[in-house]
Amino acid sequence: MKVLKFGGSSVANHQNIKAVLQIVQQISKQEKVVVIVSAFGKTTNNLIETAHTALENQSKIDEAISKIKEHHFAVISELIHSERQAVVKTHIHNLLNQLSAIYHGIYLLQELSDKTLAKVSSFGERMSSYIIAAAASEKLDAVHADSSTLINANGNYIDAEVNFENTDTAIQEFCNKNNNQIIIAGGFIAQNNQQEITTLGRGGSDYSAAIYAATLNAEELQIWTDVSGMFTANPAVVKQAFPIAEISYEEAMELSHFGAKVLYPPTIQPVLGKNIPIRIKNTFEPENPGTLISKSAKNGNPIKGISYIDNISLLTIEGSGMIGIPGFSKRLFETLSFHKINVVLITQASSEHSICVGIYSSDADVASQILNENFALEITQQKISSIYIENELSIIAIVGDHMKNHQGLSGQMFSALGKNNVNVRAIAQGASEKNISAVINANNAKKALNTLHEQFFEEKIKQLNLFVTGVGNVGERFLAQLQQQKDYLREHLKLNIRVIGIANSKKMYFNDEGIDLSHWKESLQQGETGGLEDFLNKTKSYNFRNSVFVDNTASAHVATMYESYLQNNIAVVTCNKIACASEFENYLKLKKVSNKYNAPFLFETNVGAGLPIIDTLKNLIASGDRVHKIQAVLSGTLNFVFNNFNDTNTFHDVVADAQAQGYTEPDPKIDLSGIDVARKILILARESGYQLELSNIKNNSFLPEESLNTTNNEDFYASLKKYENQFQELYKNAKNDNARLKYVAEFKDGKAHVGLQHITPEHPFYNLDGSDNIVLFYTDRYPVNPLQIKGAGAGAEVTASGIFADVIRIANF
Repeated sequence: MKVLKFGGSSVANHQNIKAVLQIVQQISKQEKVVVIVSAFGKTTNNLIETAHTALENQSKIDEAISKIKEHHFAVISELIHSERQAVVKTHIHNLLNQLSAIYHGIYLLQELSDKTLAKVSSFGERMSSYIIAAAASEKLDAVHADSSTLINANGNYIDAEVNFENTDTAIQEFCNKNNNQIIIAGGFIAQNNQQEITTLGRGGSDYSAAIYAATLNAEELQIWTDVSGMFTANPAVVKQAFPIAEISYEEAMELSHFGAKVLYPPTIQPVLGKNIPIRIKNTFEPENPGTLISKSAKNGNPIKGISYIDNISLLTIEGSGMIGIPGFSKRLFETLSFHKINVVLITQASSEHSICVGIYSSDADVASQILNENFALEITQQKISSIYIENELSIIAIVGDHMKNHQGLSGQMFSALGKNNVNVRAIAQGASEKNISAVINANNAKKALNTLHEQFFEEKIKQLNLFVTGVGNVGERFLAQLQQQKDYLREHLKLNIRVIGIANSKKMYFNDEGIDLSHWKESLQQGETGGLEDFLNKTKSYNFRNSVFVDNTASAHVATMYESYLQNNIAVVTCNKIACASEFENYLKLKKVSNKYNAPFLFETNVGAGLPIIDTLKNLIASGDRVHKIQAVLSGTLNFVFNNFNDTNTFHDVVADAQAQGYTEPDPKIDLSGIDVARKILILARESGYQLELSNIKNNSFLPEESLNTTNNEDFYASLKKYENQFQELYKNAKNDNARLKYVAEFKDGKAHVGLQHITPEHPFYNLDGSDNIVLFYTDRYPVNPLQIKGAGAGAEVTASGIFADVIRIANF
């Protein structure tokens, strides 16, 4: 025999009830079933709300009754044959008349006692069970059981204590009398020795089902709801969460205590004592196996799930007067217990100098007040230095019976949280090692849940969340490369990269499920208007783990925002050289902030586009080498220009061609002025360990003063035409020396300069083609034959690939 319990969402309307009856019919073909049902969805809440409203205003009573009647009669009309509807509707009508009389009585007496509230609350299950039993009897041999006459519970009217001896007898007698029938009963409701209605409190319908299952020695208790079992985490918060196939009673109760809504722990005690397994099933996906809860579930993952509790406050008492004083903790907890304040978590320093308890935030003010009153003498005598409350916290917990047999789980937990800048305020672990709990800031709960779920359940696939600004040439190619490599990354690198937000200078678009990169342009066009600060604030508000801000611009304003991203544990990847070439103090500050908040700051593409120049330099320094001299051609644009400039191609035309091919900045003067090269050699010098400013870099520009002073591209190109003879003179002088023009950057003995040089055939720079870059590092280990890095150093495609490589590097941090 099986006991099936269907919750409020499962019986919310006639369509759902039809699905319920199909499940009952299918299972009843193999074995006897007892069905426990909740009130129709939200009915109990509406009943209680109307009761409280009735205290002050009776004018809304009739309207509330009318809505309840309309809903229940509509279900009757859909599920029950017309010839039998009148009998069922009459029964419901009589119940509603009783309910109306109680509501009016509440108004007249101006009193809403627990006794009355229990009676009001009972009407939902009394009506739903009667209607569903009547609907079932259309096709099945079903009978209605009034749980209020079978379950005997006394004491508090709204959270009554069950008398199992009386209850067992009543249920067994009823079931024996109706042995061959499907029994359909309401949950939640009971009756005391005075034959007054009582209710079983929170989770009462589950409790009723457990009582029936235990009394009848059921083979299994099935709880049918709107989810496919207990999940590894809340699927509304962790999209990758999945159902747990098997779990032990203890694990289920731990997860439920820490916020898993499928079960309320006290309600399953009756079946726990008799080792009756519980199966959580989905009414709307009955073929799904759901979750089996039993005494000894299969081991599997040592961690079965991750759960959390919101709205937590941390109450801390500190003072030297607590040390070695017997009974102090007893006094603390007795005080809280007397005022009905539930303690969710306890942690105490081994020095006994402080004790910390987690309580619900709704109790925080009262707890602070009563403890300050109760320990007033100790506070006056300075035996207790402080009693303080921290609010806006959450408790997150990992749960599993077999955690104690696995070393390092707590280390993995706190390492994962730390890497994502989730600060832990307090820690608690039971001696049984079935649970490790951490108190964290509430605004980090979602990030922490996803971080830990990825750590313990998704180890094969790491997820990065990108926020990309700048979708010009480089940005567009970067997004195209991401889209192209998506499947490869997932299959070979076990990496899932999602773009959550994109922005240009006018609009921004976000999708927390990840933007479809095959249609990102259309999405951005439909996005919201917003500036850089808006994009930053929105990015911070998501608070995703493994977040990365990608800057594909050359904007000085964007560069000023890196610090804010890093301070929020958001990694920064940039091809924008302005930040790293700014004041040395700012460059150093960004590095320190990156380290402090464990947020990588990568800028490989600042020098040499996609060439591994900075990464190689970092490895040299990290391995103990020392750089003495750097020679480099660092402008792909200038190399392209001077490789193609000759006595037949005008300087103006070559520069225009370079810009058309995407080699230059939007303002080509930045490239030709040499400032871009100066920034690059500055960055290399700094990464080599030298403290230089941009003003220390001597820039021997070949551009006329008039060209440097232009304010727009049109005037700039006009000036290039004007000074064509001067440019031709540069070319001829180099040709006469059997040399080629190269714009070279040099660093030596702590000094750096950039400018045009005549490069003769024996030099490594002489045959540098197209837009290639080359860097020569002279170091302790490479004193004569320098370490050489050479390759394409300009263009949207290679720059985008360098940014892409930095993003992948972050996945390995």
